[in-house]
Amino acid sequence: MTTAAINGSKGDNLVCVFCGSSDGNDPVYVDAAMELGKELVSGGYGLVYGGGTWGLMGHLARSVHESKGKVLGVMPHALTNLEGFDDNLGEMVLVNNMHERKSKMEKHATAFIALPGGFGTLEELLEIITWSTISIHHKPIIVLDTNGYYSALRDMITKAVDAGFIAQDKKNVAVFCSTPAEAVAAIKSYTPLPEQPELNWEPKVSV
Repeated sequence: MTTAAINGSKGDNLVCVFCGSSDGNDPVYVDAAMELGKELVSGGYGLVYGGGTWGLMGHLARSVHESKGKVLGVMPHALTNLEGFDDNLGEMVLVNNMHERKSKMEKHATAFIALPGGFGTLEELLEIITWSTISIHHKPIIVLDTNGYYSALRDMITKAVDAGFIAQDKKNVAVFCSTPAEAVAAIKSYTPLPEQPELNWEPKVSV
């Protein structure tokens, strides 16, 4: 375990997975998380995630670890008791806050997949979608719609497009899939949004 530098790099081919720290009320959610871990490793990917050992986060990380895949967890100090912390699952990194957590996960991810989860998962998914729409990144975003969990979100996106709040060409920024195998396969077939050269996110010197 380290609280400083992260050793993972883009060469590790890590997929960032957002998911809940609870199991949910239907075993299908745990089954999908464990299957996704196996599919990631089978597809040549490792995992970067929020670092928790409870709920879907824990099932997913253990599945990847037991399948001999790389696991990189990133967790704020404040959440170690709430979400569980185990540095035997791979490389686990403690950071100072949620912003640092999300920034480091994005930096080391080649793609993003969302499993079911609560407010935190929804916030992470919507933020990473937003980052794509303003050219902060151009990485695949996949939503694993286990048991129809995200069907309301898909409908909400369609409603926002119809109402004129989301541009038509950004409607499919997130690809919805029904199974873990489809989700992993969708990484390679993903079409990113067009580059927006007028948006320059390179750091500027403070005045």
